[in-house]
Amino acid sequence: MSISGRPILGIETSCDETAAAVVADGHIYSNTIFSQTEHSLYGGVVPELASRNHIRTLLPVVDQALAEADLELGDLCGIAVTQGPGLVGCLLVGISVGKGLALGSGLPLVGVHHIEGHLFAGSMAHPDLVPPFMALVASGGHTELIYVCAWGNYERWGRTRDDAAGEAFDKVAKILGLLREGEVTMGGPRISMFAEEGNPDAFDFPRALINDPGFDFSFSGLKTSVLYRIRDLAVEDLKAIRANIAASFQAAVVDVLVDKTLRAAREVGAERILLSGGVAANRALRAQLDDDASKLGMGVFYPPTPLCTDNAAMIAGAGAFRLSRGEVAGGNLNAAPRLPLPGLHERQV
Repeated sequence: MSISGRPILGIETSCDETAAAVVADGHIYSNTIFSQTEHSLYGGVVPELASRNHIRTLLPVVDQALAEADLELGDLCGIAVTQGPGLVGCLLVGISVGKGLALGSGLPLVGVHHIEGHLFAGSMAHPDLVPPFMALVASGGHTELIYVCAWGNYERWGRTRDDAAGEAFDKVAKILGLLREGEVTMGGPRISMFAEEGNPDAFDFPRALINDPGFDFSFSGLKTSVLYRIRDLAVEDLKAIRANIAASFQAAVVDVLVDKTLRAAREVGAERILLSGGVAANRALRAQLDDDASKLGMGVFYPPTPLCTDNAAMIAGAGAFRLSRGEVAGGNLNAAPRLPLPGLHERQV
């Protein structure tokens, strides 16, 4: 995917992961990620703290990525950096470093959309995954159904109306007291771990919009339902049932994600489905989507876990595609926290 087979440097700082990677022709030579731990003290990402940590760690992370790839800046064909969406202060750090490296080396710079990075993560892990296909991008900040007609040509079929799926996982994990102070692990993996010991049928939590003919998602009411179920419980009583609550909550999220994704894929005639984003690492979601899709004759693809969560390899992959089309950013490249996905159009109902 890179220009003339030469490697490209990717930089990702859209939230609380500081990442840099070197990629060439879909091969990942390095994918370095520094995960910030301090946010667990506050129950969520603190934008100012995340920005300051990016300032402190990004250049060492870039140096490490280049060292692991055994390359120097002069060996590269360009620099790709996340332009948006994301936290504006965090994005500005990555863009500023990208600009400085591009100016000092004479390399072209390209701004990348974070969601397009998640789409390219699938093709990097599975070179045989080529458009058209239906993609479910589910993470802490996004839950979207995107039909990839061709690279650079996307049709959105659905999105969340409130909380993203990963955000709901994080909030419910906090409600259940599953997060440990100082741990890098976010709510999703903790919910998944507890759910393995619980009964997914123990509580009948709502499947919002599952009977709606459209393809949008809503998880805010599900989170509130969990809160109402446990608000009057003593701590010891909650501990006795929280595995069942975690399993039942996870089942409610998975049911909606799988149902909407398969209905959209079937309606558009897609035979392949990409599951990407941090929530794509959830084993229950993978298993149910695999099983239900196979009954419909559809194939499901998902990246390995390091490419599901925020990383710079996916940004390098998408950036290489954009550079191959001659898209180069100028010195006025700026952070865009609500950046629209280039080439995206809404599904016509």
